[in-house]
Amino acid sequence: MKVHQIFTDNELRNFNYVIALDNGQALVIDPWDAKDIIKFLGEQNLTLTTILNTHEHWDHTQGNLELVEHYQCEVWAHENGRGKIPGLTRTLSKDEIIELDNNAKLQILDTPGHTLAHLCFLLIEGDKTIAVFTGDTLFNAGVGRCDGGGEVTRLYKTISEQFATLDDHIVVYPGHEYLENNLNFTLRLEPSNSVAQDWLSKVESFNPLTQSLLTTIGDEKEINTFFRLDKEEIHSNLELTNVNNLEVFTELRKKRDHW
Repeated sequence: MKVHQIFTDNELRNFNYVIALDNGQALVIDPWDAKDIIKFLGEQNLTLTTILNTHEHWDHTQGNLELVEHYQCEVWAHENGRGKIPGLTRTLSKDEIIELDNNAKLQILDTPGHTLAHLCFLLIEGDKTIAVFTGDTLFNAGVGRCDGGGEVTRLYKTISEQFATLDDHIVVYPGHEYLENNLNFTLRLEPSNSVAQDWLSKVESFNPLTQSLLTTIGDEKEINTFFRLDKEEIHSNLELTNVNNLEVFTELRKKRDHW
């Protein structure tokens, strides 16, 4: 099994993912352009069996129907995606397991917040979780918006209970490449964050078309403002006092909406 991260180079800076199995079959997560996926799969001698959609927004599903026509593949997504996700054939539930190959599997996370039909996928090899596909719930150094059918309180709960509790070594595979802008937002609120400053130095010479720059959950705890809700420097720059974590998260999301 191998994970291919594909930067689509569109205006929304989407990532697509191809999970290539040892038997020549593949799963695709959130296809942006069907023709690009078909070309890639052909170059890799892979046959698509399944599309996994993290959620219903068009930029994560617009490749579905052409891929279904080409490969007669399945489309799997959240049950709340019925009537919204093109070609949907199977709904997935919290903690459901998808067997891959060689003792690898995906575990389904129900992750509302960006929308109420959002799933994320833990990638497990043996008994160890190695990565998480986060769609528009968690980005590198940021989190998703809530104004496209979501709720900020639900997003806070998802991030604090399902992502902040993951092991530090787990690699984050997000739905979009927003790292530089998110780091600048972190440093606007927490300018003393030397780890974020170091990451910004790395990303300034980064080309997502030719390179991969991956964070882990441990990195996110250091550079992602939405994981650092108890930091006094952030409170001060938000002009907040005597607040709880949900209130800080909500104010951060408001600020980021207009960043």
